Amino acid sequence: MTEVVEFASVDGLELAYDERGPASGPVVLLIMGLGTQMIAWPEDFCNQLAAAGFRVVRFDNRDIGLSTKLVDAPRMRLASVVFKTVLGRKIKAPYTLDDMAADAVGLLDALDIETAHIVGASMGGMIAQIVAARYPERTRSLVSIMSSSGNPKLPRSRRKVNAVMLGRRPKAENREQLIRYGMRLSKVISSPAYPTPLDVLRQKVEAAVDRSYYPLGAVRQLAAIMASGSRVDLLRTITTPTLVLHGADDPLVPVEGGIDTAAHVSGAKLKIIPGMGHDFPAEVTPMLADDIVRHCRAADLTFDARLEEADDDFALRSPRGRHPGALAAEARAGGMRAF
Repeated sequence: MTEVVEFASVDGLELAYDERGPASGPVVLLIMGLGTQMIAWPEDFCNQLAAAGFRVVRFDNRDIGLSTKLVDAPRMRLASVVFKTVLGRKIKAPYTLDDMAADAVGLLDALDIETAHIVGASMGGMIAQIVAARYPERTRSLVSIMSSSGNPKLPRSRRKVNAVMLGRRPKAENREQLIRYGMRLSKVISSPAYPTPLDVLRQKVEAAVDRSYYPLGAVRQLAAIMASGSRVDLLRTITTPTLVLHGADDPLVPVEGGIDTAAHVSGAKLKIIPGMGHDFPAEVTPMLADDIVRHCRAADLTFDARLEEADDDFALRSPRGRHPGALAAEARAGGMRAF
């Protein structure tokens, strides 16, 4: 199937995105993880959300996939980023997760989308958490998948994962070695109860390698994670309906990360999936999509009431009596950027 990609201009970046589902449906914005392109969101998963009546938008984060590569940004070495993290030294990153959260909201602006359900996986979950906390008037609900709170006390990824991630990578011109490396990494973080058939796994890795291979961007994204630190205090400010999904056997982001995330968001619902690792196995994906559909529908039933309550509260505190969401809508209508 030929990929159909569109591009949106967001603060000097060109973000590649695609969408499906009814144009008038509530929007689900999908944010992918570290060094991973938007095509990692399974097609069946996206189609299931669209079939449930949602307008599904997924995109490549900055520095990855078909979106803008920050080629003029400082080159960062993976070993240096990891070494400084282990020693607790400060990392000077070209950008932070807050900048990437602003990208996501900027994409909503570019597409003239007022509010959305923000769904993120792994690093994308971290970005989604920041969107929900810093842009509550844009967030209908939050879904954090296989992600973490950034709490430094949480367990780290397993040694076998680190051995592959920190090992020497093949040269970009050797396609076959890149594919073998990608398969090895995918297998080491995958769901132990739901192994992906090798032919299917190879097709996925081939598609990613042929679409775009840019490891420098992945290192800068990792630096953004490390430089951004803990989100525990930020999570405590989130009031939007929140669902946390995590595999019980995740070797990259241990399940404690999901548990800690849910523990710091008031009213958050937590679901731990036995046998699931750090991927989207075909056997589990339909259930995940169904959980998200139910969560988003329930949030939609209360969103208007929550927004009216926020409007009333803002009117009491503001001499202008204007809610930030309304001001943002007026700014976009007038050609100004509000965020």
